[in-house]
Amino acid sequence: KLIRCGGSSILSETTEFIGAEHVMAKRAVTPEVGQQLIDLVVGCEVRAKALGEDIRGGQPTPGNIKGGLTTIEEKSLGCMHKAGHAPLQGVLEYADRPTHPGLWIMDTPGQDIESISGMVAGGAQIVIFTTGRGTPAGNPIAPVIKITGNKATWEMMQDNIDIDVSAIMSGEASITQMGEEIYQEILRVANGKTTKSEDLGHNEFSIYKIAPTF
Repeated sequence: KLIRCGGSSILSETTEFIGAEHVMAKRAVTPEVGQQLIDLVVGCEVRAKALGEDIRGGQPTPGNIKGGLTTIEEKSLGCMHKAGHAPLQGVLEYADRPTHPGLWIMDTPGQDIESISGMVAGGAQIVIFTTGRGTPAGNPIAPVIKITGNKATWEMMQDNIDIDVSAIMSGEASITQMGEEIYQEILRVANGKTTKSEDLGHNEFSIYKIAPTF
C-alpha cells in the first residue's frame, strides 16, 4: 500500500535472499534488474568464501531453527514476503539512494544495525524492523518501528516492540488487516508519534567495516 500511494520501500540483508534469489528476480521490472539481484547474491557468497566463511553452512541460525525454520531457502522466502507484491525497481549498493518510488533491494550485511544504518543513509525516513525473538534496535536519525509475529515475544517485551501481528498466526486477523495497521502506524510515526526504540533511547549505529561482513 505504501508503494501504491507513491512511496518507496527498501528491502535489505543480502544474505537473506540466498537460495531464493531467482524467485525475487522474476518480479524485476526488467531482465537486467533481475540479473543484478542474482549477481548480487552470488557475489555475496563469493566474498564470504574468500574470507573462509560458508553462509549456507551457518543458516538457518539456532534461533531460526528454534522458531520453526528448516532450510535457508525457507528463510529466504520468508524474507521476500516482507516486500509485498510490488515489482522490483532496482538494486542499490550500500547507502545508495533510490532514484524513483517503488520497491528496491539494498546490498547490506545481515547484521541488524549495519543494515538499518545503510538504509537510513540511503534516505529511509522510517524503518520497519521485524523480529521474532525481540532484538532491541534503534537509530539516531530515523524512527524504528518494531514488529513481531511471536505472541510470546510480544508478551515478554511489549516495552520494546510497537506492533504485535501474531493475530495472523492465530487466525484472528488477516495479513491485509495487519498490513493496514502497520501502514497506519507508519503514518502516526511520520506525524510525530514516538516509537518504543525512541522512548527507550536506542540509538545504535554501525556501518561496513574494513572487510565485508555477512
